[in-house]
Amino acid sequence: MTEMCDETDVGALRVTVSRTTYYRRAKHTPNEAKRWDGKPNWVKHEFNLFPIVLDSFGIPWAEAAIYIMSRIENKHFPSMSTFASVADDLAAYRRYLDERRVDWMEFPINKLTRPTYRFNAYLKISVSAGEMSSLTAKRRMGSVIAFYRWFLDEKIFEAANIPWIERDHLVRFSDRQGFAHTKVIKTTDLVIAAPKQDDPYAGTIEDGAKLRPLSPQEQAYLLDALSSIGNTEMSLVHVFALLTGARIQTILTIRIKDLDLPIPQNPDVDCRLPVGHGTGIDTKFDKQMVLHIPQWFWRQLQVYADSPRGRNRRLRANGGDISSQYLFLSRRGAPFYQSKEDSLRFDPEAHLRHMKSGQAVRQFIGERVVPYVRNVLGISGFYYRFHDLRATAGMNWTDHQLELVERGRITLNDAREYVRVRLGHESAETTDRYLRFRKDLEQVRRIEESHEIYLRELCDAAIKDKK
Repeated sequence: MTEMCDETDVGALRVTVSRTTYYRRAKHTPNEAKRWDGKPNWVKHEFNLFPIVLDSFGIPWAEAAIYIMSRIENKHFPSMSTFASVADDLAAYRRYLDERRVDWMEFPINKLTRPTYRFNAYLKISVSAGEMSSLTAKRRMGSVIAFYRWFLDEKIFEAANIPWIERDHLVRFSDRQGFAHTKVIKTTDLVIAAPKQDDPYAGTIEDGAKLRPLSPQEQAYLLDALSSIGNTEMSLVHVFALLTGARIQTILTIRIKDLDLPIPQNPDVDCRLPVGHGTGIDTKFDKQMVLHIPQWFWRQLQVYADSPRGRNRRLRANGGDISSQYLFLSRRGAPFYQSKEDSLRFDPEAHLRHMKSGQAVRQFIGERVVPYVRNVLGISGFYYRFHDLRATAGMNWTDHQLELVERGRITLNDAREYVRVRLGHESAETTDRYLRFRKDLEQVRRIEESHEIYLRELCDAAIKDKK
């Protein structure tokens, strides 16, 4: 923790950011006195990729840094990507204030001139003008409210007039067992509505995000493109997602040691790979689950791990060719995705300014795969996101299971449970969206077609009458 100072002050260090120069020094000197147990009476906190909010002059916003530091220190396993989003919201707020020369701590009597209300109006105007999504505006306003709420709760400063009008709101919800509950939450008059709109024509499934399952023909285009481009790592990563429905953070945090699982004697039985909390393989919300991987693909992963290509990449990586090394690395030995476990380990030699979170895979899709399908294969409207492969795997399983239901070999409940377990859904309601997807989409198109025919008949009749 540092503070700004003069060039002549003891301990002054020169800092140059964005052509702006200033001097800083240590805010506090650790007390070297020992506690009763012999340990220092201060705790040293070290973080990589700690987000810093800069004002319009390129100087760190001290209060924002303290706020983020406090939130990080109160987390057992802080995710810097989460706090980077908070810092981004606060930076947008500070830029707005600096451009209009508004003091973030001054709350005059006129409510609409207070910084919180002015920023709220700016966000709403930006949404109306199409310059910002309502979800982004809602998140930024929420980050600003949380920032002020922390300072008020800590009694660091007291606003001359209230920054917002607060009221209690009663929310009713049902838990996973179906029992009804109520919860009181605090809301303010600064809230920005971000209503969700379900578009039945979009051809998407709500599964943590709006995912678009690729049709069998689109999957063929994708595999054709991957084969022609010839990038082994990207091909394996894509096929892994299509076969298991695993998310990108799960696939890219698999280690070499994870391939040592025994292969079942029965060739029809899949290999089972535990992922989630305690395995070192990341999942959403650290959920524990098991990936079912066909034996033929499991052997391909082992072959790749033992290949000269795989070994050479691990030799270039930090730590070298060890069992705990990531399975998928770039040609320079850099991980495509940094696991939560590694991100919490402080590295004083780190020079990265951003966290590895699959950017290389997304870049490969945008620059190589999609252009190949559009330009070489001639499919002009082709597009996809990597996360769509999860929904694609889910629909592949669903279509196969529904065929078995039609043949009378399994029940519909069996089909639902199979897909639910494979995708790791907590609620069967999410799985039901996959089961209804084909039927709902077909029904919408049928209604649309019949309605269009009806309107055309009316239009033709009206034109004939005028003739």
